[in-house]
Amino acid sequence: MSIDKRASADHPIHDLVARRWSPCAFGEKAVPDDDLRSIFEAARWAASSRNEQPWRYIVARKSDPEKFERLLSCLVEANREWAKHAPVLALGVAGLSFSRDGSPNPTALHDLGLASATLTIEATGRGLFVHQMGGILPERAVEIYRIPAGWQVVTALAIGYLGDPNELPEKLRARDLAARKRRPARETVFEKEWGKPSRLFA
Repeated sequence: MSIDKRASADHPIHDLVARRWSPCAFGEKAVPDDDLRSIFEAARWAASSRNEQPWRYIVARKSDPEKFERLLSCLVEANREWAKHAPVLALGVAGLSFSRDGSPNPTALHDLGLASATLTIEATGRGLFVHQMGGILPERAVEIYRIPAGWQVVTALAIGYLGDPNELPEKLRARDLAARKRRPARETVFEKEWGKPSRLFA
């Protein structure tokens, strides 16, 4: 199944960024181990405050049904409905303190997000798709994976190849087939004071 949802960018951007989007329809094709290793290697090389690298990932593949079902059970029901078809699921976890002195790390969630974004761009370059989601059950993940105090389960990721949106329920099908939209940059990038568009985009 091929759906071209390249971003309709107002200014030139890299093709990998333009092609990245978050489908709900995933195909059953397994993701090769080499590709999985490489996308998590990309996450490994993301930038982080003090080079703390506060991200950790818990991964499950559909080829291992028991482990896959355990991780799937950490998603809210609405996400389980479609994510159960993805060949790979992962949880993104952030360490909330600096390991060198135990002080709070105020950028831990940001850094996990950057690692996941880097992972996603690498995946896109390999013909894969990543759908990150906040609809998870963190307490359940902490319990079943014995995640220690000081670590926060933040997101889940579905990873795989694009599936057929016509096999999705109507609401999700419409979402996958709809054009991508973003607010104008002038509503995001400010200067001088809050809400005043940068001259770059005024």
